[in-house]
Amino acid sequence: MYYGGDYNPEQWPREVWHEDVTLMRRAGVNLVTVGVFSWARLEPSPGAHDFGWLDEVLDLLHAGGIRVNLATPTASPPPWFPAEARNVTADGVRLAHGSRDTYCVSSPYYRERSRDVAARLADRYGGHPALAMWHVHNEYGSWCHCEHTAAAFRAWLRGRHGTLEALNDAWTTAFWGQHYTAWEQIEPPRTTQYLPNPAHALDFRRFLSDELLGHFREQKKILAPTGAPVTTNFVFGAWVPVNHRDWAREVDLVAIDHYPAADPPSETAFAADLARHWAGGEPWLLMEQAVLTYRGGRMLAKSPGEITRLSLSPVARGSQGAMFFQWRASRGGAELWHGGMVPHAGPDSAVFREVCELGALLSRLRPAGPVRAEAAVLWDAESWWALQAPGLPSSEIDYLDAVRQAHRVLYRHGVTADLAHPSGDLSGYRTVLVPNLYLLSDDDAANLRRYAEGGGTLVVTYLSGVADPYGRVRTGGHPGALRDLLGISVEEFRPLEGPVTLSNGDTASVWSELVRLRGAEAVATYPDGSPAITRNGGAWYVSTRLTDDGYARLLGLPPHPAGLELVRRGDTVFAVNHGDRPCPVPPGHDLLTCTTLDTLPPGGFAVLDSQP
Repeated sequence: MYYGGDYNPEQWPREVWHEDVTLMRRAGVNLVTVGVFSWARLEPSPGAHDFGWLDEVLDLLHAGGIRVNLATPTASPPPWFPAEARNVTADGVRLAHGSRDTYCVSSPYYRERSRDVAARLADRYGGHPALAMWHVHNEYGSWCHCEHTAAAFRAWLRGRHGTLEALNDAWTTAFWGQHYTAWEQIEPPRTTQYLPNPAHALDFRRFLSDELLGHFREQKKILAPTGAPVTTNFVFGAWVPVNHRDWAREVDLVAIDHYPAADPPSETAFAADLARHWAGGEPWLLMEQAVLTYRGGRMLAKSPGEITRLSLSPVARGSQGAMFFQWRASRGGAELWHGGMVPHAGPDSAVFREVCELGALLSRLRPAGPVRAEAAVLWDAESWWALQAPGLPSSEIDYLDAVRQAHRVLYRHGVTADLAHPSGDLSGYRTVLVPNLYLLSDDDAANLRRYAEGGGTLVVTYLSGVADPYGRVRTGGHPGALRDLLGISVEEFRPLEGPVTLSNGDTASVWSELVRLRGAEAVATYPDGSPAITRNGGAWYVSTRLTDDGYARLLGLPPHPAGLELVRRGDTVFAVNHGDRPCPVPPGHDLLTCTTLDTLPPGGFAVLDSQP
């Protein structure tokens, strides 16, 4: 089990380094990420390098028995970088140095300097005994709309579409007279007069994902010959133009950053299950989390035991450990209040005491087997991107919220779920939930049909199967690719301005539709008597947004103790009580305390021997 976090010794005088190693040993830290933002220290001027301080740090950590996840510092170019290598916004503003991520990933200069610094690190530290793995870049996700990007985008489009005729068809450029007659006419989707072309914007996100991946691949090619695994930390957010499922094939270990906000337990479970999906069911790593919570514009201290509980939950769901940003809270800089494993108060603090307790707990765990999931929730990054476009029938459409709701309802009722792609093997799941799967290919639609016809329960919600992978509406009635499977045809979308009560007593909101039955039966209706929820064999359709309780009733989920998280991994059951009341658990032997128990106290946790 990896345990530790980002370590930034360049922010501190040398005497603190020795104290850090002593405290790391006390806390049970065995891995730290070093050098993420150190380019300006490693190369203070073009071609002039200073590795002496990093030599000293790595030697000191090695002497203390602590291994290193050594980063390439390419996410934060130094101040001497030329302006032409910095990114340009959609409004045409070239960003100034002064933060991080001020780079254009398509800039030839930036790419060349990135390869150079990676090569120097590989040559110097590839054989260092402290090296455990390589950490390329940091939180890939920066956008750029400059001329370097435009040239690279055009080359990417040629490779994807082949001809201008094919591109014009895919983008429906006949609308508003956007027909292209030369590749040079195509630009990144910069700020324009009114609504942009959604297919243009969607392809640009796909391009950025591939372009950023190209930058990662170049560094991995340099680092891989050292023999150490190569990874990067996936960051998740609506602003991130990275399809992590595609990227997961390129990293040696899937690693994520996660900072939950409104509902930390369910959000943490969702992020962990998503990471496991990206990793193809293999172990992954929680690379970053915080000792505090960001919520409503505030930085809130976690309650006693919460750091441990929110670290144990990812381990239960496949993580190989728990890492933090960062080891020691910074004295200054943009994130001086972010917190750290060693807070501003120092080691004589509640935070550091819990950090030590967590380290001791993780040291007693051993890698377990695969996570066992009964259900799946389909996830598609490109549908998420497409449903962020302006000009949709309702501004309240929120793909991520729909997927999280489906996952959250299962989580709160004790059902472990995988996130899955519509092209994946779904045969092992009793139930598959399909929320707002806007883009759907013919092949993936056929895969869902095979699942339902094979005896699985398929629950599809509104706006699924409506468009093809280019974002073109499937005509003839919604939900397009799934219409025959579901036995319905949707004639109209009718976004709701307020909640309504369905015939079964459930409350519906946000969305409704005019649904015609084409072989399905109505399970619940709108106040006007038209179908709201339908069933056609094992395929269900929900044409509105239900409450969490209504969703659970639809799925037939039994009551479950509030706050209790149970995850079966291999031959063990991880039990975490996030609630404020005692919760019954399957009777078993707790591997952490070597005791037998059948109840968890509020805030308690256990790892139980699993009975078949």
